[in-house]
Amino acid sequence: MGTQNRITVAYGDGIGPEIMDATIRIMDAANVGLEYDVIEIGEKVYKSGHKSGISPESWETLRQNKVLLKAPITTPQGGGYKSLNVTIRKSLGLFANVRPFRAYPPFVPSHFPHMDVVIVRENEEDLYAGIEHQQTSEVVQTLKLISEPGSEKIIRYAFEYAKAYGRKKVTCMTKDNIMKHTDGMFHRIFNEVRLEYPEIQSDHWIIDIGSAVVAARPESLDVVVTLNLYGDIISDIAAEVAGSVGMAGSANIGTNYAMFEAIHGSAPDIAGQDMANPSGLLNGAFMMLVQLGKADKAELIQNAWLKTLEDGIHTGDVYRLNRSVKKVGTKEFADAVIERLGQVPEKLKAVKYNPNVKIEVVVPEKPAKKKELVGVDVFIDWRGESRDANEIGDRLLKNVSTDKLKLDQVSNRGVVVYPNGMDEIFKSDHWRCRFTHPEGATLDNADIIEILKRVQKEGFDFIKTEHLYHFDGERGYSLSQGE
Repeated sequence: MGTQNRITVAYGDGIGPEIMDATIRIMDAANVGLEYDVIEIGEKVYKSGHKSGISPESWETLRQNKVLLKAPITTPQGGGYKSLNVTIRKSLGLFANVRPFRAYPPFVPSHFPHMDVVIVRENEEDLYAGIEHQQTSEVVQTLKLISEPGSEKIIRYAFEYAKAYGRKKVTCMTKDNIMKHTDGMFHRIFNEVRLEYPEIQSDHWIIDIGSAVVAARPESLDVVVTLNLYGDIISDIAAEVAGSVGMAGSANIGTNYAMFEAIHGSAPDIAGQDMANPSGLLNGAFMMLVQLGKADKAELIQNAWLKTLEDGIHTGDVYRLNRSVKKVGTKEFADAVIERLGQVPEKLKAVKYNPNVKIEVVVPEKPAKKKELVGVDVFIDWRGESRDANEIGDRLLKNVSTDKLKLDQVSNRGVVVYPNGMDEIFKSDHWRCRFTHPEGATLDNADIIEILKRVQKEGFDFIKTEHLYHFDGERGYSLSQGE
């Protein structure tokens, strides 16, 4: 993105216009040399008929300028509205979400005075694909999609970020003890990539205890790389333990585009009252300036901002009687930062950016693996009079199985209920019926079609199928609990 001087700006909803106005006033006072194309996004655009909260004309502006500084927006309540953040991230290929969290003691209260953590979150995949279905009266499902190239890209970015910014350690967080194929692949790729960075320490935490570490021992962490949902959750935890969600900024980085924002929402309850803290958006702007090749301007403004905090000039969200000197609103806080341009903090650590930082990630394309069809999971909507697993299992085994595909098991909510299932297991109306070749031979789609015809003839309502494959001889599907 070089040293371009034109960016796109979105003022957003709620407190968005106030904090954006403060941020731009500060940047202009620092002579950052930017020009702004303003687009309208958010609630008004949603209600005008654009279900994603952005108009085609605004997309064109984004494509031209490639960089967006965005204030928080409000998504209208009710169904049918897409997340604008997710839409922009996916549409522009913003695969890396970078969120730094630093404590500013004693000026902003925190139990962890040495906390300085960067969370690098995968930004395009996972449950945020938003693919959900209801196919029975009782069960709703969502698809968790994790790709090998997407995982490798974000993991490499985390290591390259650590290398570029002099970080010492990268920690991976997953739940691969349960989700062995999705999270398992992410962890496996992490283990492969980290071998290429022997100078950087690396480790792995299961996300539940990892979240506890973020909350209780954040000073033991440096750079954290994780999947989309987990990163969303632990970054809010990190923001709170660092001092305030209102202080944290976020960078969304892609190969050709970038978006910078605060991590907090639009806070409509305090909108228009000159109360909001612009620090989160400011921190996003600092990252933007570095990305644009204006590291000297980022230093200038960020050090003035730190000096403002140090001098006890605080908005209401971080104001404390025994620590703060003056409680100010959004406009006065911006004025205070502008007054301190050229100053550096005396107690807080001043920032110094390497003007030559450039992070490039290249993921080599790999040959496709040998794929062999070895079975099928047929999902059935069925209640029966007593939801007796033996009834559905016996009928499928006797009347549906073929020479090539024999019923192997029936499971309900991931637990094997046939054969030899426990009577105590609760059973919904959503049944997974697994058919495999008795001798493990390779199948084709004609074999699957034949099974579905027989399922229908037997009077069962099949609602979906999942083909079972081996890739380079390795099983590409999960086992059920109880196997």
